[in-house]
Amino acid sequence: MTGLVVCVAVLAAASAYGVLHRRRSGRVRVRGRDDGKRLGADRLGGELGDRATLVQFSSAFCAPCRATRRVLGEVAEMVPGVTHIEIDAEDHLELVRELDILKTPTVLVLDADGRVVRRATGQPRKADVIAALGEAV
Repeated sequence: MTGLVVCVAVLAAASAYGVLHRRRSGRVRVRGRDDGKRLGADRLGGELGDRATLVQFSSAFCAPCRATRRVLGEVAEMVPGVTHIEIDAEDHLELVRELDILKTPTVLVLDADGRVVRRATGQPRKADVIAALGEAV
């Protein structure tokens, strides 16, 4: 009987963790550690957008990275003054460590001056990205 109780408790805890993880993945939010961090075109390997820049950190075998690339590309085409820059995390480890990128895809929303204003870990939804752009301008 004790084994059954332990099994049910473990399953309940794992399910709760899974639901929480799924709800937080892909959400565009503010992180206190990003305050004041600024990235220029020289560090990103591309020009900043006039209004905002979407910076995506990806890796070679990341399936959600391909879907994120598509979503961010569509948003950049749809919203004037917004550019999308994709960075290979494996080739830019110093920048990954500095920005505390823990998994791919991670998307940073930069304002026109290159300041990090929002961050999403996991595949973001298009509506969330567009809403974050409204706050970056």
